[in-house]
Amino acid sequence: MPTPRNRAGGSLNTAELYQFFGDYEVRGHSPCYEQWCRGIAGDADVLALIEQLPQEKRQPNLILGAARYRGVEPSDYPDFKAWLTEHWDRVAEVALVQRTQTNEPGRAAVLLPVLAQLSGPLSLIEVGASAGLCLYPDRYSYRYDNGMSIDPVDDVSSVVLSCTTSGNPPLPIELPTVVWRAGVDLNPLDVNDVDDMRWLESLVWPEQQHRLQRLRDAAAIARLDPPNILAGDLVDSVADLVVAAPPDSTAVVFGSAVLAYLDPESRRVFEQTVRELQCHWIANEGAGVIASVAARLPEPTNRTRGRFALSLDGEPLAYAGAHGQSLDWLNGTVT
Repeated sequence: MPTPRNRAGGSLNTAELYQFFGDYEVRGHSPCYEQWCRGIAGDADVLALIEQLPQEKRQPNLILGAARYRGVEPSDYPDFKAWLTEHWDRVAEVALVQRTQTNEPGRAAVLLPVLAQLSGPLSLIEVGASAGLCLYPDRYSYRYDNGMSIDPVDDVSSVVLSCTTSGNPPLPIELPTVVWRAGVDLNPLDVNDVDDMRWLESLVWPEQQHRLQRLRDAAAIARLDPPNILAGDLVDSVADLVVAAPPDSTAVVFGSAVLAYLDPESRRVFEQTVRELQCHWIANEGAGVIASVAARLPEPTNRTRGRFALSLDGEPLAYAGAHGQSLDWLNGTVT
């Protein structure tokens, strides 16, 4: 999720964090999570439980995902509070060992117009790859709102991604050729591991059965050609992965909703590192996460909450829906 700030520019406290998540992330997408987050934001008892955890483990997606992993069902807030209070120790146990790793293949729909403009064949390197489900943009089908359908050469994919657009993005007529896929994550997830997949499914918001099904369908595609995902720090590993890409391909480093989990100095180091490598860099991050990109966006970040900024080599190209559901193209062009 984007890095939210309060009106004074400082980090949000726990109550504000849940209020922000309810107001800007899940509103209109998950009524259950919206109600739970607003309830938590005003509940001193539940906030006290969450604040027993280290600050980086208090994130709404992580806590609510851990609760769902432990078996909570959608309900009204009083029932959720009663369940969470009773099962808090087991929920906290999950939150302490897991990370927020929403592996949303739908984001490939906003990455595709950029990828397809680059000279191929492509070698894809995803930072913060989770289980690597965004490493298969050439294996998915796409339906954009102007009626354009883009499918793999052999057939319509089991994963069909829908995306509404504005601003005339450069939609391709065919999918790019990908010859190599790799990634790095602090805790890579294995599409063949039942428990890893259960965790990923727990991170899908209630009511969003379409996301749950495409997660399962994308994992089935990945199992046929499992990605090579290293366990490690993205800042330390990205250079080695770029060097390892086939020399007759175009290396593309990309990531979605990952840099928000780095401190600002680490983000700057990563940006400097990747800009010096022989590769392209596509970032799909909260609008305020990459300072150099945020400074060049047409709207202030406090007016684009809940949206991502899509950029190529530091050049802002579009605003994107957090799960790839929308793409609002700017005046920039891909070169």
